[in-house]
Amino acid sequence: MAKRPPFVFGDQSVEPGHRKTIDLPVSVLSDHTPVTLSAHIIHGRRAGPTVFVSAGVHGDEVIGVEIVRRLLTTPHLASLRGTLICIPIVNTFGFLNRARYLPDRRDLNRSFPGSEKGSLASRLADIFLREIVARSDLGIDLHSAAVHRVNLPQIRISPDNAETRRLASVFGAPVVLNSQLRDGSLRTCAKELGVDVLLYEAGEALRFDEISVRAGVVGILRELQDKAMLGKSGAAKPKAVPVFCQSSRWVRATQGGLVRTFKSEGSTVNEGEVLAVVSDPFGEVEAEILATIPGIIVGRTVLPVVNEGDALFHIARVSSIDAADDKMSAISTQLEDEPLFDEDEII
Repeated sequence: MAKRPPFVFGDQSVEPGHRKTIDLPVSVLSDHTPVTLSAHIIHGRRAGPTVFVSAGVHGDEVIGVEIVRRLLTTPHLASLRGTLICIPIVNTFGFLNRARYLPDRRDLNRSFPGSEKGSLASRLADIFLREIVARSDLGIDLHSAAVHRVNLPQIRISPDNAETRRLASVFGAPVVLNSQLRDGSLRTCAKELGVDVLLYEAGEALRFDEISVRAGVVGILRELQDKAMLGKSGAAKPKAVPVFCQSSRWVRATQGGLVRTFKSEGSTVNEGEVLAVVSDPFGEVEAEILATIPGIIVGRTVLPVVNEGDALFHIARVSSIDAADDKMSAISTQLEDEPLFDEDEII
């Protein structure tokens, strides 16, 4: 049998059965600090698909960085088939500065496909798309809510894509939400290259959430197992089917003030149900915040001070509250029972 060729990345190569961290030069900042795109590549002895897992596209979304770290310590990857490319921090500048954006104030996830001669965000997007996405069969992009918000673990997929819907079910997050593709996003440009990308959203910016981390690691292992890249001893199949939601809506504050929240992420709510109360600082004026559609709260603000018009609750629409409630109860139990992943633990 012919030996599998090495995986060439930048000016280095990874031999079959080996793993290596490689830095791709991107740019140099004003103080002469180099900016690189660093990837850890595991190149299996046996042929198989190429999958990338990325995190830190938004620099303050640190939960994905921890998911990748734990993923890379799992012993199952020692017998990996195919190639796994892990990029724990795509936006290094934002990560170091605890900021969402790059120094040019651009959102990297609105800068694809990018350009070799464009802004820093554009150059980084161009390298990521050419060197990683275009060479992959599947991508898993890890995100969290923006600062001062929290998200229920969820997978967002493109509408009318049967394969990503199937893969989302394999992942096993509580909710799968149809999300339209946006111009300049990684998912949009990956689709144009024929590469499916699952978008995992969980937790909040600048914070770790243990259940969200564990659900992320297990979900990725399930995807690798589904692609026959891991043996049967990988992560167990999810015990509950995710709730699939076709659309969602934000509920906003009708006045400014102090918000008292009665519902949390993962709660099922009926249309017209009270979610919170916003009061002025004197306690003289109060406004109830009501659910505008029946569904599951998949995101909410964690900041108790709000202005009129601020987004407070993100509700994913469901057709049956009773069915969604039963599924969410089963999935919540499953998430709490997911194993801890650390260096000395085997799944």
